[in-house]
Amino acid sequence: MNMQHKQGAFEEKSEEYWKARKKRKSVILSSLVEVTGLTRKGCIKRLRHLQARDPSSMEQRGRPRYYTPDVIAALLEIWDMGSEACGENLHSQINGYIDIQIREKKWKHDDLVTFKLRKMSVGSVKHYVGGMTRTRRNFGGKGTTQKSSIISMVPIRMDGWDTAEAGVTQIDTVAHCGDTVAGDYVFTTNGTDVATLWGTRRAQWCKGQEVTKASLEAMRNDSPFPWTEIHPDSGTEFINAHCIAYAKGTTLRMTRSRPYHKNDNCFVEERNGHIVRAYVGYTRLDVMEAIDALNDFYDVLTPYMNHFIASRRIISKERIGSRWKVTREKVAKTPYERVLERKDISEEVKEKLRKEHDLLNPATMKTKIDRLSKRVHDVQRQYGKPKKSSGKV
Repeated sequence: MNMQHKQGAFEEKSEEYWKARKKRKSVILSSLVEVTGLTRKGCIKRLRHLQARDPSSMEQRGRPRYYTPDVIAALLEIWDMGSEACGENLHSQINGYIDIQIREKKWKHDDLVTFKLRKMSVGSVKHYVGGMTRTRRNFGGKGTTQKSSIISMVPIRMDGWDTAEAGVTQIDTVAHCGDTVAGDYVFTTNGTDVATLWGTRRAQWCKGQEVTKASLEAMRNDSPFPWTEIHPDSGTEFINAHCIAYAKGTTLRMTRSRPYHKNDNCFVEERNGHIVRAYVGYTRLDVMEAIDALNDFYDVLTPYMNHFIASRRIISKERIGSRWKVTREKVAKTPYERVLERKDISEEVKEKLRKEHDLLNPATMKTKIDRLSKRVHDVQRQYGKPKKSSGKV
């Protein structure tokens, strides 16, 4: 008989026992001793415990919870500040987020909650974050990459990313076309440094050669360290005479991916989804006014992602039978932290970034990001053409 069955036997006989006379009580105790295997004194103590128990409160067995609801509430605040990152990526940034909130005098949690949150293990962060509800949900869209007639002028690069120096930047465009590629609409030119994962991005109208070149120039000026190479896919917005001449004029190496091989451009491709699609979505933006609104949004989103959102890079990938064994970094790092670790980036650049980092607050930036994201879609609704109704009532 297990503990649950024993407890049921006592609850069944408790009321009868306390109402019975002495002789009947003796009979009830004998039956309980036989059923449960306890002594008579043990059975009497158990019955007295049931009589004294408050029926409105449920007894909780086991040790008390260490991470109480107030600790989980603080973790939820940090998780939202970190754009709902996974537990592995969020864990390494918790102390930094707390320090900034304390510095800005916006941390409202007591010392015990702060202590527990700082000491929370990766496994516990994963467990609690896994139960939190994510609010960002996106759906698929259209692609716009096509072959170019001068594609052979740019050499192919498909490997050597592990040893790439700082400044080797993969670039791509993201179409904000909604569910159709017809007509004109806004594009985002997205860039990712291979060595540090430092990102830059600008919005532009369509993907003409001149505006794409202007976006590249703006992104290059926005980078804290100089670019040494640009690596697009085979899209015509990059593989054209203007961009090739721009690369030569600025002493940039220019390489490209193989057609239909997204893994050749994997660092920027994954950030097309994790950053641009996750924060902007798949809504069609087909008004000129949305460009300025989207660039204002990127002016806040880009430093937020570079300074406060961590990720774990893949160290090795091995095929075992029909499965892949992927080994990642143990500790997630932000692009800012990766820049500080690089020896091929000057101390002057690092010191400038440290001063910039000390002035940033992820909570304030996250609030502004949410506001500017809403403004982008408000501008589209204000200036865009209303959708035609089906005529059904």
